Amino acid sequence: MKMKLFMTSVLSTSLFLVACGGESSDDNSAIVDPSGTPTNNIKNPVIKVDAYTSTNLGSVAAESSILTYKMLGQSGQEVQATSLVFTPNTPPPVGGWPIVVWAHGTTGVADACAPSKAALTDSTKDLISKLLAAGYVVVAPDYEGLGTPGIHPFLNVKSEAFSITDAVVATRNYLSQRNLLTSKKWLTVGHSQGGNAALGAAQYASRAQLDYKGTVAVAPASNLGSILVAGEAQVTNAPIDIKIATYAQLDTYTALVTAGIRNTQPSFDYGQVFTSQISSIAAQAENLCSGPLYGIFYEGMSNYAKDHNGTLDGFTRTQPNFMAVPLVKTFLEKDSQPLQVKVTTPIIIYQGIADPTVPKLATDLLIFNATTLGTKINSYVTGNWDHNTAMSSNVDNIVGNVQTLLTAQ
Repeated sequence: MKMKLFMTSVLSTSLFLVACGGESSDDNSAIVDPSGTPTNNIKNPVIKVDAYTSTNLGSVAAESSILTYKMLGQSGQEVQATSLVFTPNTPPPVGGWPIVVWAHGTTGVADACAPSKAALTDSTKDLISKLLAAGYVVVAPDYEGLGTPGIHPFLNVKSEAFSITDAVVATRNYLSQRNLLTSKKWLTVGHSQGGNAALGAAQYASRAQLDYKGTVAVAPASNLGSILVAGEAQVTNAPIDIKIATYAQLDTYTALVTAGIRNTQPSFDYGQVFTSQISSIAAQAENLCSGPLYGIFYEGMSNYAKDHNGTLDGFTRTQPNFMAVPLVKTFLEKDSQPLQVKVTTPIIIYQGIADPTVPKLATDLLIFNATTLGTKINSYVTGNWDHNTAMSSNVDNIVGNVQTLLTAQ
């Protein structure tokens, strides 16, 4: 009970986030809406198309491809990105296939972590297969910097959103060249980091200049700073194995955040966030995917505890007040936080009560802040799920949500 009360206090005292300001356009973009979102005017966005063979969806997909396309990057300049594209094995309906974007969860920031380079997870395969069977094109972006030049700007809402909008525009361009008709209707489904990205797509959907129909976000990452603080506090008196596992997870996310900031701030150093005891481990975020990176953090602390009577006494991980470092503070309070402006398209959120990665209290606060700005959350579905089962247990429900949203007027 004390841990829950502490987290409630930490999350409830988080700063209310203000709407982001406008941004300047580049040579291929023009400001057209009040939020300052530049429309996608990129000419000839498709660079190349390769076959995707890591997962066989032949029973429901006519085509499985890896699309390399141009997008507007975090720096404000055009960059290359990649996305999976799956088409149904049924003819397009009158008006063309609607497009459903699948926004993936955390894999890391290194190029090797791009989902297009690996097999689909079981729940992702289940979802994509059922969306294809229902007659939708599925677009699954890797996000900026995953599998392409540059560091992936981990959990940067705008970067994720533009990765999505520009992948949809490029996909429609590619399919039209093959005389395959797509509808202007599209929506986004995402889990974890992808839930963050999906909410970002709702915020910046006008960039695609199409008919955005809504968002389904599962355990969407938000209020990361509060989660980091609360996570530390919750294991203060926990058994050493639980403490190490929690610290390793928190450090993994903090390292990915640090790496992502370095996308546009290459002089930003891991030593500004981590102590000398583990900054060299954190720096491996740029070469390792999230699972192996977690493993190294875990192993390092476990070895230290073995040599220090089963404790972490004297082991320091992060710099004092690192979240007050201006670049980190801006990231936590602004760049990584979705729904900072009023969104008028439908939003459905799924959240597990037993989720230790994205706690329900973090999502409660996200919704509170969003509704304060005037955003309507059409459905907030909770259940006794953890971070992964919130997704895997709701695939059929999500497909039903997609069908409802895409058929709405």
